[in-house]
Amino acid sequence: MTSTQVVSYTRGGQAWIPKYLESIDEERCIGCGRCYKVCGRNVLELIEKPFEGEDEYGDDMGNRVMSVAHPEDCIGCEACNRVCTKKCHIHVEA
Repeated sequence: MTSTQVVSYTRGGQAWIPKYLESIDEERCIGCGRCYKVCGRNVLELIEKPFEGEDEYGDDMGNRVMSVAHPEDCIGCEACNRVCTKKCHIHVEA
């Protein structure tokens, strides 16, 4: 079985290689939702991330981070990575 690389083209005819969202670094993610808002393919979802001890507000409620819910729907545009201030998205070529 051989692996083939996906090559797309821009409207201007330039070759473009999509990079698909593989994972999100939960340690870096702050759950701001910017990536969720720019993704038109429903790839991401916000989840609760439990952690040990108390947070800065004195409770143990946890916090929210992004998760890759539907990786099969990613088209490789990397819009999520471009809007992320923490650069926590990990993309790979097909």
